[in-house]
Amino acid sequence: MSKLVIAISGMNATDNPGPGVGVARSLRQSSFADVRMVGLCYGSLEPGAYMKDIVDVSYLLPFPSEGMWTFLDRLRYIQEREHVDIIIPNLDSELFIYIKIRSKLEDMGIHVCLPTIDQFDSRQKYRLADFGAKMGFNVPKSVRCNTVEDLISSEVDLRYPIMMKGNFYEAYYAGYREQAVTYFWNLMAKWGAPVIAQQYIPGAEFNVVGAGDGKGNLLSCVPMHKQFLTDKGKAWAGVTIKDDQLMDLARRFVETTCWMGAFELELLRGDDNVLYLIEINPRMPAWVYLATAAGENIPEQVAQLALGETPAASTHYEVGKMFIRYSWDMVVNQSEFGQFSVKGEM
Repeated sequence: MSKLVIAISGMNATDNPGPGVGVARSLRQSSFADVRMVGLCYGSLEPGAYMKDIVDVSYLLPFPSEGMWTFLDRLRYIQEREHVDIIIPNLDSELFIYIKIRSKLEDMGIHVCLPTIDQFDSRQKYRLADFGAKMGFNVPKSVRCNTVEDLISSEVDLRYPIMMKGNFYEAYYAGYREQAVTYFWNLMAKWGAPVIAQQYIPGAEFNVVGAGDGKGNLLSCVPMHKQFLTDKGKAWAGVTIKDDQLMDLARRFVETTCWMGAFELELLRGDDNVLYLIEINPRMPAWVYLATAAGENIPEQVAQLALGETPAASTHYEVGKMFIRYSWDMVVNQSEFGQFSVKGEM
């Protein structure tokens, strides 16, 4: 095969990091002999765009909110120059538009591995309680809030403290009404409606990253125990563990939904030892490189699925592998930033 060109998004490596850098690192260590990596960014200060050992070239994209045709026109421009074989979108906020334009991407010669629109919608945060009831998973009580009045009314079903969650990202602990209202407006301004008010359950947090083949078969699965959290609830350190209950839940999720591609399950084992499902993310997490380092290269499997191949199923990973995220000052030339900001490519 000639050089494989893979475009990836989520290059923001901030305190709320995107998965792009971890996905790119994994693909650099995959079985693909020769890969050209194209970074897709929504801002000229996304650090991954400047990591020359990670990406070969970077392009700015319009936000999906600017409309499908504007978004598609930009991808056509990039395709004319890069001849992209695969796009791996890594952000919740862009997945819906990629699902909508899937057939148009295929007409352009671009392969993608995405869930169906029904799969994507069924695991939305505001539908998680219904999803859990249907699948037999324990889910904390959740209330969909479009207004402050909805939030105040939720107190009938929820008692403080509660968790306030954005439509796409971020989660905050609220101990009383005034704090919850502040978080409501902050999350509404940043991510739009609805904001989710969720029952707070004390306990230990776990995540599972995996991939399904679209036919009900689990291709890979790596559970991780969170060791340190940021104020946004993001794992800043974690360790791979052996936990049959987590593995079984991931297997049941893939079997019942026939999930296609990558997913992340966010779970909490309460002080009562009950396992609760608190989120389902329809893409790879920022910590996905930990799974690669432990022996399961999930980005490679996603790329293979996009190409129509069937990766071999494997759940053999190394227990006790740990990641610790850190900040690093990367120095670049201002001319590079200027070029990227003005021309939209670098």
